[in-house]
Order: sequence, then structure tokens, then C-alpha cells
Amino acid sequence: MKRGRFSVSMKKIFCFLFLLIIANLAAIAQQDPQFSFNKLTHLTVNPGFAGSNEGINGLILNRYQWSGFDGAPKTLVFSVSSRTKLFGIQSGVGLNIISDEQGFERNARINFNYAYLTTTGLGDLGIGASVGFFNKSYNGKWEVPGNEGDVNWDANDPLAPEAEFSQLALDIGFGVYLKSKDYFVGTSVTHINQAEIKYNGEVFDYFARHYYLLGGYNISLPDPLFVLQPSVFVKTDMASLQADLNIELIYNNRVAGALNYRLNESFGVLLRYELSNGLKAGYAFDLVTSALGRYGYGSHELFIAYTVDLGKGRLKKYKSVRFL
Repeated sequence: MKRGRFSVSMKKIFCFLFLLIIANLAAIAQQDPQFSFNKLTHLTVNPGFAGSNEGINGLILNRYQWSGFDGAPKTLVFSVSSRTKLFGIQSGVGLNIISDEQGFERNARINFNYAYLTTTGLGDLGIGASVGFFNKSYNGKWEVPGNEGDVNWDANDPLAPEAEFSQLALDIGFGVYLKSKDYFVGTSVTHINQAEIKYNGEVFDYFARHYYLLGGYNISLPDPLFVLQPSVFVKTDMASLQADLNIELIYNNRVAGALNYRLNESFGVLLRYELSNGLKAGYAFDLVTSALGRYGYGSHELFIAYTVDLGKGRLKKYKSVRFL
């Protein structure tokens, strides 16, 4: 490789690493992916949410964080849950499949969720646990766009893998979720067992425990067709904290628009709509306000969801904001 070309390549790599450091300082608690539509992805972090809604609820969501930035996080979520009876016990069951890419790191997670459901004086309560597997893989080889061949950005770093490797680890979580007609609140913890990833016999990485707190409240407006729902979503790995503050206006239980502020990171606009009976779709855009924002990067999120009612009213339209 010619020296001039090598110099340009290394500049690109160092620029990427510099931006990645800024991103990690600004985008807190990043080991678990973050979502603007966090009210729709409760099951990915809280197994107590399983079965909290009627019918079979499916979700496919794509998030493209810092779009246009090489190596930026890309996340795909498939989630499904349902309420059922197991051994005569009212229960909720769910499945999450999550693929998350960030730079040279690839994460894939699949977990199964179970929740014991009961009714209390405060509302419907779900106490749940999740168990599954987390696959983490790394590739220390970088391909610089416009150049021929790969550039090994960390060839002299003995702590970083020189070639692609992958490991599978057990992953356990726990959560509690309470909801009523007017509000919802939940708390949970992921990666309870803090599984370790080893390379060359040494601990290279591990899954830090993440703690979550979420809640929201429905405020009735003078026009009964409108409902205002403020909510909060907080996660921490005890080293850093992320907090989302959201205010959503829902019209006729079918159309919703929201503003979201992620503390010290971004400001977002969310739109979602019920296309037909049980079928919903939405889009969110986050404008980055952290140090990374000066480079002009924004984040995009799209989802499609479907609810199937297996009861007698299979063709009924849902008239609760919990199903929008």
C-alpha cells in the first residue's frame, strides 16, 4: 500500500475511533440497545410485561442510529407475546430476537419470557423472568471504503482480537410490570448473571447488569377523543445513566404523535398510526444534541406491529391507548 493511501486510511480509522469515543461518552448505557419507541419494546428489557395486553402481539422494529456514520449502531428487533394459562395459572409468555451491530461488534440475543399474572387493587401485575442466549462476536479487521484490502487497525494491540471470533453465553433477566387503565409502571434488570466473554484465556468483555425503571400516565383532555400520555424511561449500568422523557398525544386511539428528549443526547419526534384492525406502524427521528451532533448525524426508527385477538371478538378494533 502506498504511503499516501495508508495515511488517508489511518486518518479515517482514527477519526472513526475518535467519534466512537465521543459517542460512548454521549450515548450512555450503550451495551443494551436503546429505542425511541421504548413503550413498544418493554418486553426486550422487562419479562414482567409478557401477557400484559390481550391477544397475540407481534412487533418488528428497525433502528438506525447516527445514520450515515460508518460503523454506527443498527438494531433489529422481533418480539411476540401473549396471555395464556399454564397449568391453570394465568400467565404471560414472550419471545425476543434482537440483532445489534456497532462497528466491529455484533450481538445477537434470543430469550424466552414468562410472567405470572395477577390482579391487585392497584392494577394488573406481572412478575416475570427471562432466560436465553447472547452471542457476541468481534471482527478486528476494518475495510476502509475506497481502498483495496483490509486494514488491521489494531494489529499491535494484544488486548484486541486479531481475527473474528464469537462466543455464546447464558443470559438471565427479571422484571415486574404493573398497569391499570390510567397508568403503567415497571422495573427490571437484565444480564443478572453478568456472563463473561474470554479471548486467549483472558476476560475480554462481559455483560454488565442494566437496571430499568419506566412509567407513564394517561391524562384525559376536554375533548374525549384526545389523551395525553407523559412517560419516563430510565436505564443504568451503575456507571452511567440514560433517561428518556416522552410526551405523547393520542387521537381517537388510532393516531399518535410524541416528543422525546433523551438526557444529554437527543431530541426526537415520533409518529404512529393504526393502519387497520390490529395493524400498526410508526416512524421516529432523533436529532442528536450531544457532541456527536456537530457532525450532522441523526437516528431513524421504524416499526410495524400486529395484534391478533383470539377471543370471540377476533375482528373487533381495540379502543384502549394501551393497544396503540
